[in-house]
Amino acid sequence: MSGGHLEMRRLEALSNTVFGVAMTLLAYQAPREKFTSADPQWREIWHLYGAYLSTLLLSFIVAGMFWYSHQRRLAYATHAGRVEVLVNLFFLLSIILLPVTCGLYGNNYDSPNVTTLYSLNLLLIALFNTALWAIAVARRQDWLTLITPAFALVLFGAALLACLINPHWPKFIWPVAFLSPMISAYIERRKTLGSASEQP
Repeated sequence: MSGGHLEMRRLEALSNTVFGVAMTLLAYQAPREKFTSADPQWREIWHLYGAYLSTLLLSFIVAGMFWYSHQRRLAYATHAGRVEVLVNLFFLLSIILLPVTCGLYGNNYDSPNVTTLYSLNLLLIALFNTALWAIAVARRQDWLTLITPAFALVLFGAALLACLINPHWPKFIWPVAFLSPMISAYIERRKTLGSASEQP
């Protein structure tokens, strides 16, 4: 700590541990029911595990997407103030909750309340991620960089609102968030081309 600021490499060590544990725990909420027959058929296997495996895959990719965004931000802003550290801790808390809501949704995917809870968790992750990016880009006035995290925030916000209409709609909205890395790559390319064109 120096002048009330913390080096991001200290947060990076904590963040990597939290993400690693949370992404591992996603697999520990699998259904515990036994098959009705000694030789279960594919249809029975899918009926018992299909929804959970789909949710596990979605949650793992979402966690990986936010881990990547988090790593980029730690490299983008090398120091953090007290407020930023506090928001980081809330961000990591929302990641820790992901295995819990993933397990609930994977085992109760027909429940509107459980779907809403899972959607709320994804929205909180996106909200804290966007807030952290906003703090980082405000120092440089580099607002174009905020488009990618804001896209995920709007998308997960729309999914939460969709829960109020039909609890099955969010599962068609969540995967669209996977476009975020492509949007980020496009913005970085535009910024690089813009910098190159400005050079004499």
